[in-house]
Amino acid sequence: MQLDFNNPKPIYLQMVDEVKKSLARGELKPGDKIPSHKEQAHLSKVNPNTVQRAYQEMEREGLTETLRGQGTFIKNDPELLVHIRSEMAQTAVQQFIEEMNGLGINPAETERLLSEHLYNGKKEV
Repeated sequence: MQLDFNNPKPIYLQMVDEVKKSLARGELKPGDKIPSHKEQAHLSKVNPNTVQRAYQEMEREGLTETLRGQGTFIKNDPELLVHIRSEMAQTAVQQFIEEMNGLGINPAETERLLSEHLYNGKKEV
């Protein structure tokens, strides 16, 4: 799990994002067990309370479920992966558009640059 302690985004939210990315990449699958709070705190070198907050957030978002005495699991929901990928893609596209707008690049130029990169390989701006 890659955490950036210099990032202004709270660590517990970075942990949630990392689990989502692992799902999107196929490293985690619905039904997989994730480490206990204590194990994850040790692996991530963070306070167990931070891990607890991340796990609570994931459960609140419907990403995980805790089975008493068994642990915490990625929710076994067939639509989960579709939803996570769609949510992450929308966020990435929105950030890209905001960045291009911030650079003063108009939508037509943004579309041209994107098309070049997608269909002709990487070209210089």
